[in-house]
Amino acid sequence: MAFFTPDNRLEQLGNKVLEATLSQFPELAADQLALTWIVYDPPVIVNTGGAISAEEFWKHPVRGFSYRGTERIYPASVVKLFYLVAIHEWLENQMAMESEELNRAIRDMIVDSSNDATSLVVDVLTGTTSGPELSDGPFETWKYQRNIVNRYFYSLGWQDLTPINVNQKTWCDGPYGREKAFVGKNGENRNRLTTNAVARLLHSIIGGVTVSSARSQQMMPLLKRSLNPEDLATNQEENQVTGFLGQVLPLHAELWSKAGWTSQVRHDAAYIQLPDYQPYLLIVFTEGKNNSQNKAILPFISQSIMAAMGQI
Repeated sequence: MAFFTPDNRLEQLGNKVLEATLSQFPELAADQLALTWIVYDPPVIVNTGGAISAEEFWKHPVRGFSYRGTERIYPASVVKLFYLVAIHEWLENQMAMESEELNRAIRDMIVDSSNDATSLVVDVLTGTTSGPELSDGPFETWKYQRNIVNRYFYSLGWQDLTPINVNQKTWCDGPYGREKAFVGKNGENRNRLTTNAVARLLHSIIGGVTVSSARSQQMMPLLKRSLNPEDLATNQEENQVTGFLGQVLPLHAELWSKAGWTSQVRHDAAYIQLPDYQPYLLIVFTEGKNNSQNKAILPFISQSIMAAMGQI
């Protein structure tokens, strides 16, 4: 059962968005798209600066709609949201030591989506390193350590996180050595997330209840995206706005997000605030080689959801 309450009105509007999207992009198959949309009704319990306790926060119901929201999909760099939360949990409980270099890696992992930075964060989280293949005994120990982030998220008891797998680094050219052996010949042990799982995690970060209120407030600025055209022009290829959900937002909107893309997928996870609209979460995953290169699909969906928000 998802953390949000299904809503008939959101379902009607969401299905219209899906129909319009599949019509606009006939190369996008119905099973190559997943979406979760959460609407925050007044009183809004997110982005309060940590003013709401975790106990009060989780008692407050939210409305939502999802399409294939429980499908396990390769998340690309969206998985970095989970590593962001995990490293703050480790730091909070002194399972890792804060340092200037680790803080730099955390920032670059989220702000710039650096895979090299993510590699360091995963090493710190798990006490493992990449390298040549290992013999059976040491490799079993290594694999157990690499699954510590999975065990942490499973321990939260959130049903939405049951299907996830978050034990792999993110790569530019792909894994080698022990990393290749760990991911499997056919990628059977790849990272996997659902749009519902991402929505649950982002909901808790925006709500200020992930790890601690103070820790959540440290995560928020890393996720904030500028919509200023001058800022976007300086990093057009990898600004996580152009070609993603934020591209169509007006300048006076506010966006917190984490995108992910490879040659096979294009994803985005966003919390959006618009004047005169209710705040909302939108998580969209698309799969397929052609779709991953199509920078119009996610902006089209975002524009459609924005129009739907005006009808709520």
